[in-house]
Amino acid sequence: MSVTDLAPERPAFPKAQTKRMAILDAAKRAIVRDGFAALSIDSIAVEAGVSRQTVYNQLGDRDQLLIAVIEDVTARSSASLMAVLATFPDKPDDIQSALVDFAIRVMGRCMCDVDGRALTALLKREAHNYPALFAAWAEYGPGRDWPLIAGRFAKLAQDGYLDLPDASIAARHFFALINSDLPDDGTCARPTEDALRKAATTGVATFLRAFGARQT
Repeated sequence: MSVTDLAPERPAFPKAQTKRMAILDAAKRAIVRDGFAALSIDSIAVEAGVSRQTVYNQLGDRDQLLIAVIEDVTARSSASLMAVLATFPDKPDDIQSALVDFAIRVMGRCMCDVDGRALTALLKREAHNYPALFAAWAEYGPGRDWPLIAGRFAKLAQDGYLDLPDASIAARHFFALINSDLPDDGTCARPTEDALRKAATTGVATFLRAFGARQT
């Protein structure tokens, strides 16, 4: 993942909010690139174009900054996921094709976008040292999103497309399966469109073997 990849465009905001966003983006780039142990408030201030005191005033010390980065990245990833979830298949003609297309959208726009890749890298790199990361991630991400996601799978089951003993478990299996074949070279580089389709196709096929509607 390049440094420029981790600098998404931001809309215009009041000056204080713009400074906060610049600090968060600078901290995100630094943590993903170098790890939290190497994080320097001074270097973050320089990269964000603010003073050291502004960093403390806006976000606090290093530990508070790390949590703020996780909250920011997770909240934006969650917003992307909710937008994609609005395209979840409803009464599709071909359930397999519909789920493959949905999987490609959710991987391309959420799991493999800038914030999704940054979140994955942050959790892999730092979560074992900072358990509070899991708390922040759970509060801003799956704690809010999973019931909505599971509800969509439950609706497919209700309409006869799937056979689910537990929609929440099935939804987790779905995301795990489509993610399992995504290439991971350790750099958080975005997979190609062909790689996304291959992972989606394989994952959905396995999911439907386990949870597809049974023929009577």
